[in-house]
Amino acid sequence: MPFGYLVSVLLLALCTLSALVPARRPEPLAQLSFWFAAPVNEVPFAALAWLLLSTLLALTEGDLASPGGGVATGLAALTAGGLALVAARGLRARNELDLALAEALDTHRPAPTTPAPDARPRRPRPWARILAAPFARGRRRAVVRVPNISYGPAGRRNLLDVYHHRTRPTGAPVLIHLHGGGYHHGRKNSQSLPLLYRFASHGWVCVSANYRLRPGVRHPEHLIDLKRVIAWVRAHGGEYGGDPAVLVVSGSSAGGHMAALAALTPGDPAFQPGFEDADTSVTAVIALNGYFGNYYGQGAHSSPLAHVSADAPPFFIAHGDNDTMVPIEGARVFADALRRASANPVVYTELHGAQHAFDLHSSPRFEAVVNAAESFTTWVVSHAPHPQTRN
Repeated sequence: MPFGYLVSVLLLALCTLSALVPARRPEPLAQLSFWFAAPVNEVPFAALAWLLLSTLLALTEGDLASPGGGVATGLAALTAGGLALVAARGLRARNELDLALAEALDTHRPAPTTPAPDARPRRPRPWARILAAPFARGRRRAVVRVPNISYGPAGRRNLLDVYHHRTRPTGAPVLIHLHGGGYHHGRKNSQSLPLLYRFASHGWVCVSANYRLRPGVRHPEHLIDLKRVIAWVRAHGGEYGGDPAVLVVSGSSAGGHMAALAALTPGDPAFQPGFEDADTSVTAVIALNGYFGNYYGQGAHSSPLAHVSADAPPFFIAHGDNDTMVPIEGARVFADALRRASANPVVYTELHGAQHAFDLHSSPRFEAVVNAAESFTTWVVSHAPHPQTRN
């Protein structure tokens, strides 16, 4: 019995099954389903390579000649088929996002005040990076990372990194990103790095920030930290080539919750203690697998839903329909509320087969999301009024 090979195949089979048919309840099982799906859902090609190499090794050692070897080989074949389906779901993301962009942007009014560039160019997929270096998370030689800049009084939890092109462009739009982690854990330089490096390589100035975590603080302290980041960008972004006249805030999971709250409460003095006069408005929001509900039982005021209004900035929301950590129903409710209330466009995409934290690696799905986010921000810069001009 080829025990080593069988264990390897069983583990991959369990991960693949969790990616295809995740358990949604009870909550502990849903979390376990996420952790099993995570190794394969965005990097199925790496999992297929591992499966193939394990099978070839077992074959060369003669392990497949036994009855147990036949069972393991059959299970490996089924797992390979499942991984192919996982990969096919990821490849569908480009069309899903194109449809969402067209629905939200092509029919939106008013018309642009300046001629707009092609908002949705069909970029070729970066297969070399997807296949050979999916865990490199999109790093690019053309981008400089300036780490650990202080923006507030909370030590290492109030540090940010700045990403900019080596040529140091001036007058660049700015993207701020907040990591996820349920407000319990996480750090800058961990999530959505393909997004940050892509935008920075195309002339944006990008900022990724730490913020204070539970249980040391609770809402609204996290939000206050993000408002401090926005104020820091307005005061110091020009030192790195940024022009905060265009300032997009993005976030993953809990970071999406925080980004939405910040965008919907510009200049609210309750969330800007000691810097009440700072301009904390933003031009647009990018929320990836975001949470939009109440903050740990604090009540409706702690949810972005309570702050939706007609002057909400444009939103780009992407969520996986297989998300077992932050179920997609919350994103649907929030996107629907925004569409009914806001005068600005809301791009909402349900990514078929995507789990939570799909923004960790250079995968076909997340590369498509980054392409769509670029198209969204191109449209916003060309069409939308800048929120900082509001009274």
